Amino acid sequence: MFDFLTIAKALADESRIRALLALRDGELCVCDIIELLDLAPSTVSKHLSILRQARLVETRKDGRWIYYRLPGDKAPHQVQESIRWVCDSLSKDLTAKKDAIKIKRIVRSHLKNSCQI
Repeated sequence: MFDFLTIAKALADESRIRALLALRDGELCVCDIIELLDLAPSTVSKHLSILRQARLVETRKDGRWIYYRLPGDKAPHQVQESIRWVCDSLSKDLTAKKDAIKIKRIVRSHLKNSCQI
């Protein structure tokens, strides 16, 4: 029951859903997610922390940057199913489509210019 409630609470926020969807195509630096959501770094960090506690995202640290990704095949079944449900349910959502375009632009921009946070 605890795992279910933790996942449900983590998915009960638009910014967290948008961050989760942004990770569909691969790992992102926290600065990419901050730019996508257009929120304060501390707010984004809190959202990502909640997703991490629910095991909906995994992290990797490289120097001063933290990178986020969706969990791999070894993630618990309920985590995998929750992510699949979110992605399937919002596959035609206008905000999700706009975010997908925006995150690609952000990543291209950051590849040219290192993260500037």
